[in-house]
Amino acid sequence: MTESRTFVFLLVEDFTHLAFSCAIEPLRIANFVAGRELYRWSLAAEGGRDARSSNGLLTRVDRGLDPLDRDERLFVVSGLNVERRVTPEILAYLRRERVRGRGIGAICSGAYVLAEAGFLAGVEAAIHWAYHDLMAERFPEVILRPNVFVAGPRFDTASGGTAAADLMLHLIGRDHGEDLATEVADQMVYNAVREGSARQRVSVQARFGTRNATLVQAIRMFEENLEAPPRPSEVAAGLGISARQLERLFDRHLGTSPKRYAMELRLNRARNLIVQTEQSVAEIAMASGFTSTSHFSRVFRAKYGISPGAQRARLT
Repeated sequence: MTESRTFVFLLVEDFTHLAFSCAIEPLRIANFVAGRELYRWSLAAEGGRDARSSNGLLTRVDRGLDPLDRDERLFVVSGLNVERRVTPEILAYLRRERVRGRGIGAICSGAYVLAEAGFLAGVEAAIHWAYHDLMAERFPEVILRPNVFVAGPRFDTASGGTAAADLMLHLIGRDHGEDLATEVADQMVYNAVREGSARQRVSVQARFGTRNATLVQAIRMFEENLEAPPRPSEVAAGLGISARQLERLFDRHLGTSPKRYAMELRLNRARNLIVQTEQSVAEIAMASGFTSTSHFSRVFRAKYGISPGAQRARLT
């Protein structure tokens, strides 16, 4: 590839500055290492106004929602409160550009914006792990991957943070060869470049400091069945051990019981949905494995010191 490639980064209000920086810096460094302009970029925001990131910094942009040139590739960069920050104007703009055949990607919670625009039905995508519950509830037709990024045939999506750098290094390697991508990574002092298939979150083993295979499998069984949580006795039976053995494993390695651990998982998911969606408390309770809204509200308040409704009210 000899011609320069142009990226346009569409900054949605409350975008994540870390992910944005990790996306743009590899392009700058690629130009520096190559000694010529391989990449250009510009910044866009609705109305052409300065965009505020989630850390409060204002970023000056170059353009509004102007039509893209034929050789420009658009990346949506969003972050916190994405459900409330994406506007009808942004969605209409993305749909127009898609009809015109322009390439569109997404970073951090940007995959939510693409899904809202109707692009990701039946498509593999990556999004920051904190938004997995929101995406699963709002867009079950999206094939959500826990990967750091997905370089797809139609849409490239990165999960946020340093995963944006991993995706850009992948694109640089694809455009100009792995040697250049490696040199860029070296300039970034980035010696742990990840393939797209790498998982976003630290492994269960590393997270809890244990390599006990039975405990790891039990944790996964709880994590993968939040809407219909299994009883500890059912998990134990599935693992071929007694309920008492399961209790001892959780107590020895995690300092808690299987029942309390499972409840923590469900409450954490519920809190994510309260913060990130407009679903009713009853709907969130059901999606988190609670059959009674009143019971859900009681345990939520006991955990967080605030009711589910008051938690949401804090955000408005």
